[in-house]
Amino acid sequence: MTELVACLSTGKGTWGHVNRLIDDIQWDKVILFTNAYGKENFTANAKTEVIVIDPEQGLKELRDVMFNELKAKVKSAEIAVNFISGTGREHMALMSAALRLGVGVRLMALTKEGAEEI
Repeated sequence: MTELVACLSTGKGTWGHVNRLIDDIQWDKVILFTNAYGKENFTANAKTEVIVIDPEQGLKELRDVMFNELKAKVKSAEIAVNFISGTGREHMALMSAALRLGVGVRLMALTKEGAEEI
């Protein structure tokens, strides 16, 4: 299908949402930005790459880290993005990185009908 990019950090129950979104759709690749705790405790499948970020970094530094990671890993013209898990700072950095990369962004989430584009 395409690549799914998401943050995996704060929010009660949000890891389950992200995990189900990963499992419900046949993604070409999944890229998760998380902290050290997430890297150690989230069980990722074979198509999932977990990238550790420092959530205490400045917003521009966080954006630059995400941009460089996405630039090296994203191969398609669009990415699917999920913002259920993570902070506003992480989401803002991710959106800025995606826009700088020049890829299209599709917002994906779980709904009552299952995983779908919002």
